[in-house]
Amino acid sequence: QIAIMNCFGLLLLFHVASSVKHSLRYFLTATHGVHDFPEFFGAATVDEVQVGYCDSNIKTAKPKQDWMMKLIERNPEHLEWYSQKCLGSQHVFRANIDILKQRLNLTKGPHILQRMNGCEWDDETGEVIGFNQYGYNGEDFLALDLKTLTWTAPKSQAVLTKLIWDGEKARLEHNKNYYIYKCPDWLKNYIRHGKSFLQRTVHPSVSLLQKTPSSVVTCHATGFYPERATMFWRKDGQELHEGVEKGEILPNNDGTFQMSVDLNISSVTAEDWRRYDCIFLFAGLKDSITTRLDRTMIRTNQDESSQIRIVIAVISVVIAIIIIAVAFTAYKKRNGKSTLKLDSSSNLIKYKLNKIN
Repeated sequence: QIAIMNCFGLLLLFHVASSVKHSLRYFLTATHGVHDFPEFFGAATVDEVQVGYCDSNIKTAKPKQDWMMKLIERNPEHLEWYSQKCLGSQHVFRANIDILKQRLNLTKGPHILQRMNGCEWDDETGEVIGFNQYGYNGEDFLALDLKTLTWTAPKSQAVLTKLIWDGEKARLEHNKNYYIYKCPDWLKNYIRHGKSFLQRTVHPSVSLLQKTPSSVVTCHATGFYPERATMFWRKDGQELHEGVEKGEILPNNDGTFQMSVDLNISSVTAEDWRRYDCIFLFAGLKDSITTRLDRTMIRTNQDESSQIRIVIAVISVVIAIIIIAVAFTAYKKRNGKSTLKLDSSSNLIKYKLNKIN
């Protein structure tokens, strides 16, 4: 599973940098010897939003967005095409894993073969870029060069596969036709149908976080869309680079994104805090979200620990009162009986002792 995440990390380094570029990507993964994980699964994304999914357990493709579901309802053959591709790719990937295990003389598992393929389209210039990349056991394995129609092998273990695939001319021409023509046409169609969703702007919730009073201050933004955004720290209105560490943009379960940027405050005096602020900015937009460095606005682990300690203290007091009350009642029962009554107007527990004459 670690190898799966590492390989996805390598494949996802290919980001959309411009606000006018759109992308259609397919992620396919086949596994062997990975417990509690599908032997094959695939996902399709449009502008980094997952729109479809399939795996070896459900054995069919399923749309993931409402607008994609509506498109499928009008074109059911579209979903059928994806389902057939999912099933066919599953058999091909399994066979390729067996071939690579023998070719590379690998006996121990697990084995993970992945592919990221698709295209980008610039709606201003019309430029189209196609890509087809493979990863094996967490490392880059092969990448298709559409200009030369040859495969690139970053590691010596992939050279033999490259030579074999370079000789498959019909397959290479099919790849070129798909990535340069068919893929962009599908992408444009998806953009039209999902325009209101894909081209929306959702601003984030921004918080200042800190583990301890001496640790770095993290400016954290979550719930924003699209992912083409940046965050940075400023001092006196100027962007800071020293003592700053930016995190990656990560997806949330609801299709939005999150990111963070850390500021080392070890050399920042209390008087200088007001000179610092955190900026969140969408690419291509002028409006930004500014968060001033303010100690009163920082959420820390110590705050949570203090709250827990307070709750524990209150519970302890309540338990102590109950124990005393029970002991007191037991003592009184020796000479009389007691009844417990709740006075709802004051929410206080009162004891009424009725003596037996």
